[in-house]
Amino acid sequence: MTTAAAMRAEATALLRAAPAAGLPFADDAHRRWIEYRPRPRPGVSLGALDPDGRKVAHRLLATALRPHAFAQATVILALEEVLDREEGYRRGRHSNDYTVVVFGTPAVGERWGWRFEGHHLSVTMTLDGDTVSPAPVFLGANPLATWYRGRPVVRPLAPEEDLGWELLDAVPRPLLSRVVLDPAAPPDIHSGPRAALRPIPSGIPAVELPDPARHLLDDLVAVYLDRLPADVAPTVDRDRLSFAWEGATERTGRHYYRVQGPDLLIEYDNTADDLNHAHTVLRRPGGDFGADVLAAHRADWHAQ
Repeated sequence: MTTAAAMRAEATALLRAAPAAGLPFADDAHRRWIEYRPRPRPGVSLGALDPDGRKVAHRLLATALRPHAFAQATVILALEEVLDREEGYRRGRHSNDYTVVVFGTPAVGERWGWRFEGHHLSVTMTLDGDTVSPAPVFLGANPLATWYRGRPVVRPLAPEEDLGWELLDAVPRPLLSRVVLDPAAPPDIHSGPRAALRPIPSGIPAVELPDPARHLLDDLVAVYLDRLPADVAPTVDRDRLSFAWEGATERTGRHYYRVQGPDLLIEYDNTADDLNHAHTVLRRPGGDFGADVLAAHRADWHAQ
């Protein structure tokens, strides 16, 4: 079964279990949306679903993520309970405070989409027939890690954090000034919880990085693209990418990195809560919220 077919099947099952999870595809105000903070959002919450309905929602999420990324996502959901305990249960956080929403009719040949979202998780997929357009795909973690006697117990974003540092450490010193664009890290990823992307300065072009830094950049990009099924992950010209860093260049300080290209933006930050609160996002300036498949659909329609 293709990923598109799997998504149609699970979204259809979800709408049978929870008709209120459906909204019109033309509802751009809610469809073009990303919100990874604990805020109200459109859709039906996991807490409002019965056990079978929650299972369908998780199965829909699993269609968009490879097994390791689905494991990251489910740990992120569970961390709401850990964070709630750390905060003394003042905020009333809950691992069921995540919503799922389907836009349009998940049928063969239709344009439709869906989103699974909550605190530190936002996965949006848009479909036109059998073509799946992914992005934004946001995974965060608070806490970023829990420890026992100096050993990690849970680190859901370990590859994203560790490879970023390995790449920075591999950049030759004469090139560091072209990579580290600001000695201060931003308070959040630059794209933020906004549907529209703003221009962000690029760093050093990938083609100007010598090995092993260039190889590590390819590995870092793969971490984000490999969250997605092979028939969904966008094709990226890695020679047209750039890498930038902001913040501390030692592991004891707040830090941020990004990789960007013609239709790719990857961001990572670890800047809050004693360096134990991270955000990561994969976005596509030309393809967020299905802009690429919708443009192709309109072009095909006008050509007829």
